[in-house]
Amino acid sequence: MVPTLCTGDLDRRALLTGAAALGAAGLVFRPGPALAQSGDLPALTAAVAEGKAAAIARIQEWIRRPAIAAENRDMEAGADYMMALARDAGFTGVEKVPTDGHPGVFGVMDVGAPRTLGVYFMYDVKQYDPAEWSSPPLEAALIDKPGFGRVIVGRGAINQKGPEANFLAALHALRAAGRTPPVNLVLVCEGEEEIGSPNFRQVVTRPDILAALRRCEGVFIPTAWQSPSSGAVQINLGAKGIIECELVVSGERWGRGPTGDIHSSQKANVDSPAWRLVAALSSLVTADGNTSTIDGWFEHVRDLTPRQRELISAAAAAGSEADAMRALGVKVWIDDLPWEQSLVRLASQPTVNIEGLVSGYTGQGGKTVLPGRGVAKLDFRLVPDQTVEDCLAKLRRHLDSRGFSDVEINFTGGYNPTQTAEDARIIRAQQAVYSRASIHHTLYPRLAGSWPGCVFTDAPVNLPAGQFGLGHGSGAHAPNEYIVVDSINPAVAGIEAATLGFIDFMYEMATVT
Repeated sequence: MVPTLCTGDLDRRALLTGAAALGAAGLVFRPGPALAQSGDLPALTAAVAEGKAAAIARIQEWIRRPAIAAENRDMEAGADYMMALARDAGFTGVEKVPTDGHPGVFGVMDVGAPRTLGVYFMYDVKQYDPAEWSSPPLEAALIDKPGFGRVIVGRGAINQKGPEANFLAALHALRAAGRTPPVNLVLVCEGEEEIGSPNFRQVVTRPDILAALRRCEGVFIPTAWQSPSSGAVQINLGAKGIIECELVVSGERWGRGPTGDIHSSQKANVDSPAWRLVAALSSLVTADGNTSTIDGWFEHVRDLTPRQRELISAAAAAGSEADAMRALGVKVWIDDLPWEQSLVRLASQPTVNIEGLVSGYTGQGGKTVLPGRGVAKLDFRLVPDQTVEDCLAKLRRHLDSRGFSDVEINFTGGYNPTQTAEDARIIRAQQAVYSRASIHHTLYPRLAGSWPGCVFTDAPVNLPAGQFGLGHGSGAHAPNEYIVVDSINPAVAGIEAATLGFIDFMYEMATVT
């Protein structure tokens, strides 16, 4: 059973009079017992309001400074700016942490509190094509979005600079109000999340950083994932792992076909590396592309527990299938599954996905060539108890056993699945904050997407980890990414209520039993 959360002997009038309606018509924020009884709320509410313009500017300025690991673009500058943001928010001992790839960033905020909370940031963003955007992706334009309110549009707005900047705004508000955070903070940042976090473990296992993390109650990543219509949120008790890699076929390595592009008329008497790539890819999945046929792939897949199935059933009943289909632009689920069964599959199944295919000529019009090389960019989502190491070995053996030993596997990044117990303080604190704000929330076995939470939940750190935040945004990895600043939906938080939500979350983490 989910633990029952109560306010004890809290004076209800103090709680209600502490409620703050922030933004034009957005969510009404209601503080928890610790914050309401501290007497800090009026000063903090005023500080959040006074700091709103600076908070918006902070998101915009950060968006205008892209760090794109996949393109090796401005990564040192991105780390330097992350350090500046951390120092400005009050973290001390802020330093750049070298890795075998792009650097991490580490800092602490030790206020002498009994408890400590870990915070995970990423400072890198996905690539973008400006031609696909309605406003330039680095302009960070403020626009009025019908049905939502005023939003910031830009790469990184929701993934993850906007929510992370809202958390920094909470720290600025605490300082402006003359208050200290109710918990100590340990900040760990990376610049390689968007390429599968290949070196982040080097950051968190550095002895002094590991020692700091081990003092934490848990680690969270700031988010703003409220439903745009109902304001509901999903509390994830884990996330799938991921492998990102390329499969490469070339005439040179294969020993057949051309070593470079040649005229397509030669297909009559010359082998095609591109078709060989297609054959190799086809061997990985069933004919419909929906289920892995890699030898032994399901060997370590753990079945869902009855409790996990119960949580999925509750999420299906609370959610809207129509809204989900509309958001994804789909009309049916795999195998025409009903809503709840599609969610069971989403949570329980590992996947084999083609991100992109590159071979020969892909520009405007045709070009009659027989390519000498083909590349498939793939990602594999993993579930407990699969591991990156085991799955990569299985992929290699599978290709070799089918005569594809020449097919190269270029592993670019990835990490294992993650899990957190539902009675962990970091989960119960989320439930408490969402409940007080009348935000409908459901527990969910695992996020179908991935984040490197296993770096925290696995040895040697061994901490609970999750996501938390109020507010809404969308478009991660897509054109016209945005985050809501002023919400016109009374169920969805704008930037001020989101900022106060982070403050309340810290107070809750300081006191939840």
